[in-house]
Amino acid sequence: MTSGRDMAGQAAKIGAARAGAPGIEAAEARAAESRTSGTGASGVAEIGAAGIEVRPVAGHIGAEIGGVDLAGDLDDAVVAAIRAAVLRWKVVFFRGQRLDHVGHVAFARRFGEPVVLGKRGSASPPDFPEVETTADRLELGGKFGMEHDEWLQRRRHTLLRGWHCDHGARVDPPAATILRAETVPPYGGDTTWSNLAAAYAGLSGPVREFVAGLRAEHRLGVGYQPRPGDDSYVRHLLDHQVASVHPLVRVHPETGERVLFVNGYYLEQIADISRPESAAILDMLLEQATRPEYTVRFRWEPGSVAFWDNRATIHLAPSDNAHLGHPRIMHRVMLTGDVPVGVDGRPSQAVVGTEPGRW
Repeated sequence: MTSGRDMAGQAAKIGAARAGAPGIEAAEARAAESRTSGTGASGVAEIGAAGIEVRPVAGHIGAEIGGVDLAGDLDDAVVAAIRAAVLRWKVVFFRGQRLDHVGHVAFARRFGEPVVLGKRGSASPPDFPEVETTADRLELGGKFGMEHDEWLQRRRHTLLRGWHCDHGARVDPPAATILRAETVPPYGGDTTWSNLAAAYAGLSGPVREFVAGLRAEHRLGVGYQPRPGDDSYVRHLLDHQVASVHPLVRVHPETGERVLFVNGYYLEQIADISRPESAAILDMLLEQATRPEYTVRFRWEPGSVAFWDNRATIHLAPSDNAHLGHPRIMHRVMLTGDVPVGVDGRPSQAVVGTEPGRW
């Protein structure tokens, strides 16, 4: 997700206009937005000569892309069109794809360098270190003496705790994630995403200016509620801490948009202010970030693929399917990201357990 600069320049104009930058009228922003997304009044259009369709599915985020076989030999025009759609709509969806692990990794490489995780669970394919199988997560609670449901409830004990970007405690969170569905339940198991650029633009002007100067610590496991007595997961967190200080508002490196860089899973304390003040501000910002009008919910099918910008979204994994007894097997590939930079030009800083480029 590091090329396509001409398209990114148009998207930067959109972001600046939405943030209230002077000199860009609403009509100009709408025109730039149409050029960037390739969509017209009907909401369906071809992007350039690529011959693919982008169908927006919600007002601020999410589009389905048709007319492309991700397992095929994609030409540069198709790759550029998909990249433009991801930057414009933050998450895009493909249905009926025939990707296997080889094709999944090859597709991801057209957009960046895949992350190679140091540790994965036993469900992940051993011959493809770039691919992580999300069924691995069902093993985690058992490793620490808990049923999966209990472990999940202790991590998500409030409505907002489950919202996250992938690996947000790292100093260089992934730029994007590409997730494909192998097996899904007949109902339940949907994923929801929120557009953090739209959420920032939707704040009032004085609040935008206030939060743009703040920084906050993102730490692995901050929201976990320990078990009474000895808790082996707490010991694990203490022995494997990952934490970084990120700007509360980051500047998107490709579009120039200002992004409200908050989530419920890693973020608990704004730097240099008191804990009660921090809690009140973060509650307000998280409620803003997850307002329904900034979100999109996707119903998975076998062969579905979601491709999202991890720098400009948070997402909520499902919690309505564990009791159904139906398997849900997903495979993801993440793309390496850069160190976030704030409105003031200062980059994020590593605190513990993380450094750029080292997984």
